[in-house]
Order: sequence, then C-alpha cells, then structure tokens
Amino acid sequence: MVCGGFVCTKNALSALNILYVLVSLLLIGVAAWGKWFGLVSSIRVVAGVIGVGTFLLVVAFVGLCGALKHHQVLLFFYMMILFLVFVMQFSVSCACLALNKDQQNHLLEVGWNKSEETQKDVEKTLDCCGFHYVNYNGSCTASCFHNTPSPSCNTCSDIIQQYAGEVLQFVGGIGLFFSFTEILGVWLAHRYRNLKDPRSNPGAFL
Repeated sequence: MVCGGFVCTKNALSALNILYVLVSLLLIGVAAWGKWFGLVSSIRVVAGVIGVGTFLLVVAFVGLCGALKHHQVLLFFYMMILFLVFVMQFSVSCACLALNKDQQNHLLEVGWNKSEETQKDVEKTLDCCGFHYVNYNGSCTASCFHNTPSPSCNTCSDIIQQYAGEVLQFVGGIGLFFSFTEILGVWLAHRYRNLKDPRSNPGAFL
C-alpha cells in the first residue's frame, strides 16, 4: 500500500489525533497540578486552561472516531472545527510574534488589572509588588514585602518585561507550529473522506 493510500492516510490521521489527545491531557493535568499545589490560585485561569484542554480532547476524539470508522459526518465536522481553530490560532500566534514592546506593556497592564487573584499569583511567584509602583501601605503576597526591618521589593512590571518578549516569541512559535499540524489534519481528513475503503464492496462508496 502506497503512502498516499487508504490505510496510510487513516494511520496518519489517527496518529495526529492521538497526539492531540496527549497534548489535551497534558494541559488538563498541568492546570490541575498547579491548582492542587497552590501554584495558581485564580479559578478563571485554571478553568480556562482546563476548558481549552477539554475542547481539544473532544475534537481529537471526534477525529479519532471518524478516522477509525471512516465516518463521513464526523470527519466533516472535524474538518470544519479544526479549520476554525487553525484560523484563530494562526491569527493569535502571528499577533504574539508581531507585538512591539509598547503593545506588550499595554497588554500586560490590561491583564494585570483584570484579576486580583492573578496579581497575587504573580507577586508570590516573582517576589514582586505592584505593577508600576510598590505601595508599602497596602498588601502584597511577596516574601520581600514582609522582610524586616524594612521591606524592599521590585515592581512586577520590571520583572515581567524582562521575560515578556521571550515568552511571547515562545508562545507564538509553539502556536504557529501547532496551527500547521491543524491544517495538516484538515487536509488528511478531506483526503480520507474521499478515499474508498479497499476492504468494503468495491462498488460501494459512503
């Protein structure tokens, strides 16, 4: 059987969806592990990561069932969903790679102001207080804030900005890589739908 044949295409599509299943389980596991050990206290962050992992798991399950059963309807919905995910992920990845420093700072500040729980997580993890300035009359979860006799802390914006560019480049690169695996999945599913199963009646085609 040549590589472009029915069995090879089926195996390639199945392997791709098994990879998606592993990635989705990894996302769910990391989010649950971070919440369990108190590394992340924000319910919305944990729920968001688990939601993305669950969505990917469902899409991979649909694709895997469609590949194993050569099910036309499942493969059609799988193609449509995966193509929409590709468009969104490709756009976000390109945006991450194209952001300049001022845009990064603005995006970080918006994210900082949206959630107090996220602020506490960042302050505790990075050992910093405040975004642009440290309010020593307020509260802070960083260990430096509780130093005696005099606390001395850096602002979180200074620390975050040191790594923001590298993180965005990494996230954009990973997202871009997976977006191309998604368009590969769309192509494989489209090709697989139009191939005859050699084990079925030669005159039958779904």
